[in-house]
Amino acid sequence: MRTRTLLLLAVACGTAILVAGVAQFVRLAGQDEPARPVALGVVVTVGDLAVVVEGIADDGRQVRVDVALGGVDDGDAAGDFRLVVPGASIAPAAVSDTDGCGPATVASQRCTLTFVLPEDPGTTRVLVLHRGDDQARWDLLAG
Repeated sequence: MRTRTLLLLAVACGTAILVAGVAQFVRLAGQDEPARPVALGVVVTVGDLAVVVEGIADDGRQVRVDVALGGVDDGDAAGDFRLVVPGASIAPAAVSDTDGCGPATVASQRCTLTFVLPEDPGTTRVLVLHRGDDQARWDLLAG
């Protein structure tokens, strides 16, 4: 190959890298910031659901989270919660009326969510609630 051909290929490759970098920058600039953590005891509205995380209990095998839910009639509001630990996103186990986690109503009601931890859950605990386009998260520490 001639020198001129090699120089043109190098310029073309550099231009392609520059265009890809600009496209990535534009994509990242348009993203929303992640939800800030909510403190325990603070009322937050996620979509149409008002939520207060009142307390947690972590025995290393399962995490129980006491919440108050209200503001909307929803048959499975408690099922929208996830507990995130290193390597896993855990849905609540056996959400039922016995835990107070029956259908949510406009009136606030207390509920205990139980999450069964995996074999090696680490020490990080993050409770996440997604409803529609809204999200809230609570940073919980292992007990």
